[in-house]
Amino acid sequence: MEKNYTYILSCADGSLYTGWTNHLAERAKTHNRGEGAKYTKPRRPVRLAYYEIWDTKQEAMRREWEIKQLTHGDKQALISAGQPDAAGIPCRHMRAESEGPG
Repeated sequence: MEKNYTYILSCADGSLYTGWTNHLAERAKTHNRGEGAKYTKPRRPVRLAYYEIWDTKQEAMRREWEIKQLTHGDKQALISAGQPDAAGIPCRHMRAESEGPG
């Protein structure tokens, strides 16, 4: 099953950009080549600051919208609350709401 990701990039100017993808490593490279979002092109280099792993595209897109509604400070708190992956990047493995706790 293909994984889907909601991610936050830290931009060179200190701002944060939120997006979703199903190819996380390649998407971050795309942003740094200036081929990603219009927002990140003049704010390079960008660094992956946080991500969440979702089972479906719909869940990842919904979460992207939710994160975009947060303040900068709330996004920073979300990043701080993540558990570092093998590369040290804060992340969360999300479960579908219908699966319940586990």
